[in-house]
Amino acid sequence: MSMNRRTLMAGGILAGPVLASAPGLAGSGAATPTADLPGVYRYGLGEATVTALHEGGVKRPLEAGFVRNAPLPEVQAALGQAFLPTDALPITFTPLLLTLGGKRVLIDAGFADQGPPGTGGVLRGLALAGIDPGAIDAVVISHFHPDHILGLTRKDGTATFPNAMVAVPEAEWRFWMDDGRIANPPEALKATLAAVQKTFGSGVKVERYAWDKEVLPGLTALGTPGHTPGHTSFRLESGGRRLLIASDITNHPALFVRHPDWSALFDMDAVEARATRHRMLAMAADERLPVAFYHAPFPAAGHIARAGAAYEFVALQWGLGLT
Repeated sequence: MSMNRRTLMAGGILAGPVLASAPGLAGSGAATPTADLPGVYRYGLGEATVTALHEGGVKRPLEAGFVRNAPLPEVQAALGQAFLPTDALPITFTPLLLTLGGKRVLIDAGFADQGPPGTGGVLRGLALAGIDPGAIDAVVISHFHPDHILGLTRKDGTATFPNAMVAVPEAEWRFWMDDGRIANPPEALKATLAAVQKTFGSGVKVERYAWDKEVLPGLTALGTPGHTPGHTSFRLESGGRRLLIASDITNHPALFVRHPDWSALFDMDAVEARATRHRMLAMAADERLPVAFYHAPFPAAGHIARAGAAYEFVALQWGLGLT
């Protein structure tokens, strides 16, 4: 039986090519993978559909201080244990497209055409799925880091999703849009503040949402601060099934799920981020709650299992969806 796009979609899973070439095994001499082909993975949750869109990825040189409270050799050892390079951290970006109550809802926007080389996959993935950006009904933003918001607009300032309602966390908006902070930006916040001003100063209209309430029917905002002051995760519920959309409570799970007390350079409040991470990972593990991350390896979904005082990320089995 030949497998074409129509066959894949009829089966409920659209698994387009994730990489142009397979990464192979460490040390195998395989070609370096590229991200110019779209990666799309669709799975069901009750009556809803979740489509992971591979926005792309970057390799961040690994340096002392990336994990602020662990020596570099320990971080390198953790990467080696996960069969990853020890000189650079691969960071991927995975927005989610939800089909929920007849609406197409995008969770986070990626970069569109404003990101580093190898990104922009959300738009390519939507094209593969036959969805025009103008058909997106809502974009729900988890927090205001550039990899989550820049894709709301194109380089020319036009709206990427022109017909979408854009929903943002009230706490996040209040922090980043503070007049005093904008007028006198701390050095550490300048890049994000610039992205916020570029995005929301371009005329993008937003609706602000509160924590512990539904943003849309079936999608509840969960306060998970620490990574940023208004960082938000989501509980998706449909047909008696639940999914935790964890956003950035961790960066790469090989580091921050296995070592939840480690603090990434990106976490604005390290103490609060650690407490949030423990709380959410424990909930996912104890309730056997499936989870989707923004920065886990594609398709960035699976389960959390306890491993002593820490946790393990058990990736979704390709082709089976979430159980």
